[in-house]
Amino acid sequence: MALRYFPAARKDIKDALQWSSENFGRAAARRYRQLIGAGLSEIAANPKLQHSYELSALLPGIRLYHLRHSRKRAVVESQFVRNPRHFVAYTIREADGVIVRVLHDRMEIARQLQDTL
Repeated sequence: MALRYFPAARKDIKDALQWSSENFGRAAARRYRQLIGAGLSEIAANPKLQHSYELSALLPGIRLYHLRHSRKRAVVESQFVRNPRHFVAYTIREADGVIVRVLHDRMEIARQLQDTL
């Protein structure tokens, strides 16, 4: 399945990688980039993958997937992100997956998504 991105999702990814680089260094940002890529690839391969779930009560059609579930598949130079902190929020439209946001797990996810949709 092809993935499309809301502009907010692209900004979220850019901001997360920039923050990671500034606070943990370039190597950590590379690992986080690999982690995000692995999570997105898994969503593209199977949008109803294990550990993803629909926010049916709050925002029907929106699914969440925490990147911690992809960390072992995102190894860079024998290292992986030990404590991923982001959810990927996505939906399925026609034959494509649409990445709505990539949000830190301390954010009020539902409010952030309502502001975007």
